[in-house]
Amino acid sequence: MRRREFLKTAGLTAAVGLTATNAPAAKPAKQPNILFIFSDQQRWDTVECYGRPIFKGLTPNLDKMAADGVRFANSFTCQPVCGPARAALQTGKYASQTTCHTNGISLPRTERTLAHLLSAAGYDVGYLGKWHLASDTKKTPGVAAFNCRSKPVPPERRGGYKDFWLASDVLEFTSHAYDGHMFDGAGQKRLFPSNRYRVDAQTDWAIEFLQSRKDQTKPFFLFVSYIEPHHQNDHRHFEGPRGSKEKYKDYRIPGDLAGTKGDWKKEMPDYLGCCASLDDNVGRLRAELKRLGMDNNTVVLYTTDHACHFRTRNGEYKRSCHDNSIRTPLIACGPGFAGGKVIDHMVSLVDLTPTVLTAGGAKPPDYLQGRPLQTLVDGSARDWPAEVFVQISESHTGRAIRTKRWKYSVRAPGRRKPSGGSEVYVEEFLYDLQADPHERNNLVADPKHAAVRAKLAASLKRRMVAAGEKSPAVNPAAQS
Repeated sequence: MRRREFLKTAGLTAAVGLTATNAPAAKPAKQPNILFIFSDQQRWDTVECYGRPIFKGLTPNLDKMAADGVRFANSFTCQPVCGPARAALQTGKYASQTTCHTNGISLPRTERTLAHLLSAAGYDVGYLGKWHLASDTKKTPGVAAFNCRSKPVPPERRGGYKDFWLASDVLEFTSHAYDGHMFDGAGQKRLFPSNRYRVDAQTDWAIEFLQSRKDQTKPFFLFVSYIEPHHQNDHRHFEGPRGSKEKYKDYRIPGDLAGTKGDWKKEMPDYLGCCASLDDNVGRLRAELKRLGMDNNTVVLYTTDHACHFRTRNGEYKRSCHDNSIRTPLIACGPGFAGGKVIDHMVSLVDLTPTVLTAGGAKPPDYLQGRPLQTLVDGSARDWPAEVFVQISESHTGRAIRTKRWKYSVRAPGRRKPSGGSEVYVEEFLYDLQADPHERNNLVADPKHAAVRAKLAASLKRRMVAAGEKSPAVNPAAQS
């Protein structure tokens, strides 16, 4: 009875029906199922197949997924902070277009999301985990305050995920590593089982969703959003599974952290424990898809919202232009993503919106800022951008571009948290990533690189205009 009641309140029974947990899947749908697995604050070098693992043997399941599918070697977020990155992924727009430029600003109800567009294409759409797009806790002109960070998210603030819902707006406010709850589609609490690690419990419920689909003629899009390896805010600590401190104590120190302060020496073992748990559960999800006969007709994508620099670039963990804030793992497998390919092009989080829509047979709207990654995989891409564009907020207002060789970033002077952008910026960082991959030598005031900065500034302005911003003045940094 408990299982049926959960599925009913989560919104499953009316949409997809029930079947026995050990029943094989029915005939596959013509459109593929889509399973999007999303972590939070995960560095690219936690995944071994990227070549410079912090801990060897940490991610066998993600490595296997890459061997079966496609690994994107140069993947970056477009906004190194949780809410804005999530808004960009759901809509395919930059923060300057969604107005979600900081945490605490809800996704406007007028936005068309992945859920809306895939639902119109015939999909059941479901969401499980951390949402972070429902509360209005920042003072936004014309927007009334609304705080559901620790309360159920009302249906109109769920971004169109209408067929299945089991989530918290801010999961770190309703749970810890081994306790807490989320809310189902009816707004009722769903408690994490006692002594069950949070990643494992969320995966249990995702598997329950997969097992409970009776009608395979209608495809599903399930977005599974974990909070790990994000730190636990109220404990001021990363919380891996019990035993992580000992199990992962002998890690390789990444070059960007070596010789720095921050809190990585104390926190890295638990951080790695979180990443290992995520990998284990990727394996569980893919194994269940195979057991149910869904694996050949399900696109699986794995990435994160941003990375983690362990308080080495500023006073917290992200919100900077550096690779240890913005570089992310990205792996896809299933229809359209096979063969163990490695794509070396620069790709952005905003490219995943048209990618998901294309996988589902839904035409990406013309306003989307990204491009479908399938065109890189099949070789049909033309004029793919040589850089990714990043907007930075909350710690400061910044804009950056990252090419394979260069990182160039500017900062709005004297404007800590303006509403989106600025008319004037000052050059802040220039890194030659070929000579300085760990970004230790800032060349922004070096007169020898004036021509490089001018070229990058022109590219940056072009990307800002394309993202709906005005072309700003960019002033040089003070010469040393």
